[in-house]
Amino acid sequence: MIATLTFAAAAVAAATPAPPPSPARLRADVATLVGFGTRHTASTTTDPRRGIGAARDWAAEQFRVIGASCGGCIRVERIERSFTGPRAPGGVVVQDVLGIQPGRDPNRVVIVGAHIDSRVSDVMDTTSDAPGANDDASGVALVLEAARLLAGRQFDATIVYAVFSGEEQGLWGATLLADTAKARGWQVSAMLNNDIVGNTIGQGGKREDRYVRVFSEGIRASEDMAGQIARRGNGGEDDGPSRALAKAIDGIAAKGRFGLGIFLDRRPDRFGRGGDHEPFLKLGYPAVRFSVANENWDAQHQDLRTEKGVVYGDTIDRMDFPYLAKVTAINVATLARLAAAPAAPPSATIAGALSRDTTVTWPAVPGAVRYRVQWRRTDSPGWTDTREVVGGTTTILRQVPVDDHFVGVSAIGANGAESLVTFAGR
Repeated sequence: MIATLTFAAAAVAAATPAPPPSPARLRADVATLVGFGTRHTASTTTDPRRGIGAARDWAAEQFRVIGASCGGCIRVERIERSFTGPRAPGGVVVQDVLGIQPGRDPNRVVIVGAHIDSRVSDVMDTTSDAPGANDDASGVALVLEAARLLAGRQFDATIVYAVFSGEEQGLWGATLLADTAKARGWQVSAMLNNDIVGNTIGQGGKREDRYVRVFSEGIRASEDMAGQIARRGNGGEDDGPSRALAKAIDGIAAKGRFGLGIFLDRRPDRFGRGGDHEPFLKLGYPAVRFSVANENWDAQHQDLRTEKGVVYGDTIDRMDFPYLAKVTAINVATLARLAAAPAAPPSATIAGALSRDTTVTWPAVPGAVRYRVQWRRTDSPGWTDTREVVGGTTTILRQVPVDDHFVGVSAIGANGAESLVTFAGR
């Protein structure tokens, strides 16, 4: 009886909306990060007030303080590895700072991350001031605020709050964590990368504060040729795990009171560019990138200067903290839902060739009390019909011909939290 009441209380706690993010705290965190002068990955690690070392120490201390406030519910971990490449020919030690909030399942994780390093026009310049307010102190502030808002709550999955280094040198910090996740056998349900998420006035002065872009892949980077051919045959180009994650975020934003919509950008990232979610995609983990609606390229990767009346540099005065708070709130709601939910079904299959009916089958998921089978016509971008299935892992959709419909399955826990949708194919 006590165990039942404890689980019920935990379920209620997990489903309770988090408090709203604080624009003032977000501003204070960004101001502190800007105050380290430069956070270039190869900048000093011994100066207590300037450089990447001081910035990482400060981030670790924030996680320690947050963890202490909830009786040790978040532990701090640092992982590191030496990388060498064109942007660090002599090699550099890349270190990630992690805040880990253990769930009931220590091996299933949901990750929210951002990169702490910054740069100026010359990516090899390790000493000039590189405030990196929006790129990407905004994302780091979001990660820290998410930890503050979710600390003390018990979830099924473990939440990993990640502060990466080495993004500007080659996505090295994200590569380090993705490799660490694989080596530790983590089952990654989702990875949310937040990079440039704090401005609303873009290039040329255009303002856009109605939405945030969420980038996601369709065909999976991790699929071999046989897998890609199979997905093409099933028609699942728009329904891979990362696209399912992006659609889930869109649904969360639409149902919440965030005052911000989602631009569901059907690309892995901006055209010809990349970010810290990509190493996770390469290993098959669902991952997306949040980024502002309108970028200001005069404020990205620029020396601090004024030329012909144009002010260059990634400074804090260009940011919109109420907007950043809204992006943070959507991240927090997504983390809470997915960490509270069971894992998505590992697979789902459909059958029904030469039939008016479609049979859907999937493996049982630990912690699921029911499943939601969803379907839509193949000319529709979003799920239009659903069926709840209790006590089984198969169902027959009558008069839903397989030739003309897509089908997916999600798992639902006792607290009502729903996993991502797994696309069903052959």
